[in-house]
Amino acid sequence: MTKEQQPAPRVFRLYGVTCAGCVHKIETALQRVQGVRDARVNLAGKTLTVCGEAEAQACIEAVRSAGYDAGVAKQSERELRAQQHKDEMLHYHQLLWRSAFALLVGVPLMAWGLITDKVSVNTLTDQLVWGAIGLITLAVLIVCGGHFFSGAWKALRHHSATMDTLVALGTGVAWLFSMGVVVLPQLLPESARHVYFEASAMIIGLISLGQALEVRARGRTNAAVEKLLQLQDTSARVLRDGKEVDIPIEQVQVGDRLRVRPGEKIPVDGEVIEGSSRVDESMLTGEPVPEKKSTGDSLVAGTLNKNGSLLFRADKVGDETRLAQIIEMVKNAQGSRVPIARLADKISAIFVPVVMVIAVLAALIWFNAGPEPRAAHMLVVLTSVLIIACPCALGLATPMSVMVGVGKGAEYGVLVRNGKALQQSCNLDVLVVDKTGTLTEGSPRLTDIETDGDSDALLQWLASLEQGSEHPLAEAIVSEAHKRKLDLQPLSDFEAITAHGVSGTVAGRRVVLGNTKLIQRENIPMGTWQARADQLAEGGRSIIYAAVDGELKGVVAVADPVRDDAEAAIGRLRRLGLRIEMLTGDNRASAEAVAKRLKINKVHAELLPEDKERIVAQLQQGGDRVGMVGDGINDAPALARADVGFAIGAGTDVAIESADVTLMRSSLHGVANAVELSRATLRNIKQNLFGAFIYNTLGIPVAAGIIYPLTGMLLSPIVAGAAMALSSLTVVTNANRLRLFKPSEPH
Repeated sequence: MTKEQQPAPRVFRLYGVTCAGCVHKIETALQRVQGVRDARVNLAGKTLTVCGEAEAQACIEAVRSAGYDAGVAKQSERELRAQQHKDEMLHYHQLLWRSAFALLVGVPLMAWGLITDKVSVNTLTDQLVWGAIGLITLAVLIVCGGHFFSGAWKALRHHSATMDTLVALGTGVAWLFSMGVVVLPQLLPESARHVYFEASAMIIGLISLGQALEVRARGRTNAAVEKLLQLQDTSARVLRDGKEVDIPIEQVQVGDRLRVRPGEKIPVDGEVIEGSSRVDESMLTGEPVPEKKSTGDSLVAGTLNKNGSLLFRADKVGDETRLAQIIEMVKNAQGSRVPIARLADKISAIFVPVVMVIAVLAALIWFNAGPEPRAAHMLVVLTSVLIIACPCALGLATPMSVMVGVGKGAEYGVLVRNGKALQQSCNLDVLVVDKTGTLTEGSPRLTDIETDGDSDALLQWLASLEQGSEHPLAEAIVSEAHKRKLDLQPLSDFEAITAHGVSGTVAGRRVVLGNTKLIQRENIPMGTWQARADQLAEGGRSIIYAAVDGELKGVVAVADPVRDDAEAAIGRLRRLGLRIEMLTGDNRASAEAVAKRLKINKVHAELLPEDKERIVAQLQQGGDRVGMVGDGINDAPALARADVGFAIGAGTDVAIESADVTLMRSSLHGVANAVELSRATLRNIKQNLFGAFIYNTLGIPVAAGIIYPLTGMLLSPIVAGAAMALSSLTVVTNANRLRLFKPSEPH
């Protein structure tokens, strides 16, 4: 089954989203909207991506019906990122202020309790003092924790529960119980007149502090997209009415002529029409050596002009530039889901209601069967279970790792289209590789000229003949003649003979160039040339016989050179545990020669595009997980059929659109980088999920009092709040470790 073309996505900014439960509610609400094909919430980036034909307002109303708010991201990507950064910094400082205020109240209260142990209400003075403290704590709950209570209320109105519900219930119950003790202490035994105002204030303070640190750490996960955005220039120098004028990049139009001076970035994609220079494309392709650019060469937005002045014509602007498409691909991949996340999503969807039930049951057990003071123990257990069980870490476990992993891939020239490809890349069994343009350079070169006379003279005859042909072999011969600075002679009577070769008249002499069949058809004696040709052919070269005026003058050999790093890359892929097979439409002799050099054991040669797809399908039917690497239109069906398709970035648009991963460098090292990155990312996700699951699995029983018989102590709600905040921060910090990833090949 081929992969469907993804529709153009619409991006919304989300407000009030805090945990995985929120994500599930919003995505479920969007799935009910007519015209929505797919809806994905990026919890880490607080965005919603919708694919389909649904109206924007209908999507926003669906989000609001789930208890949240949304707005269309109308700005450019640069403006959107700037606004997000501004909002995050504002939110970060708000959280710090809330945390400081809450802890300013909570810490002295907690210290007082530890030092004096006088936190009970027994006299009128106690009532007045603790009543005043209760009102101060209420201010903390409203000012610093109000968003938890408003979020819980919204969730309740929509018959659901979220992280806000747990925090609001935990802190609210602790405050209400304490105020009950203050107002009516006589209704409780003396041992149960303990107040817990410090717990409410400390929990709000610690959770706010944890969220602030999380926001700060989360900002670093977008570093890759920020770097790509920094490659985009904000203005361009355009020729208007014979004058050079600086205008905003958004005003550049296709067909405009632009000037770029040494040290400046290329503002848009285009073609050089005047001048020459070297252009550093390393930020996009990873190739360290600047490319020489002159008239007719293409330029890519975001690359750096090194030493010359260039005048070029704008071919692609705005969202059509290659850099803009890369940024969009990275952004979409960062917001996509990995299959391993489904387990966390399913658990998170039912987690909060289950926790609330567990908290109530545990509280009832302590109230009915626990030791004195039962009411106090019940409150501690109820509050601790509600607070420690918040599934924030679970919701962040996968999206944070995916964001960092996809971004890190972009840094190394590996553009991952979606989270599924990121996960599947680490589980491949076999990699099938196209030959031409993937293992080889894709541009044939003249490698040998065998003649009894002057090789330059023979090459001049042949290049003069081939100057009328567009065949790749002809281009190789003409290119070599130009390299040797040979003048081409006048050509007439040119004839291309299908599947045989070419003939024509060069400077009054009849020249024939072709294979054995053409020489035999022309009745030209082969002499000793056949044996010499067979020796050249052993290296996988294509052999062409050359005759002038009915006499065989020599043979030339043309070959598509193997990439310099192909052998090292193949060896690296083998060390990663992959079997390598070659798929090519080329002749078997040439294919086997390349395979022998690169130590590839299995070769499928002389294939049509449908044959490549069929072989990939056969491997899959045999139980193998198959990756396919290619660069041409004929590779597109096999790329789409494979479990993971890798397109060489210099290849055709069709191949790139059919693939799951695009390699900006024309090197198989990119595939190895993708596999290593995939394994590192999945390892990081599993660490996060394991940590989050273990945290909740162990935390809830401890909070419920399972260790009380051994220690005689219950878990303090304050400790539960600190642990909950620390768990989310731990997940984000662990995800950021991926930023240290480096492939085994030096970059």
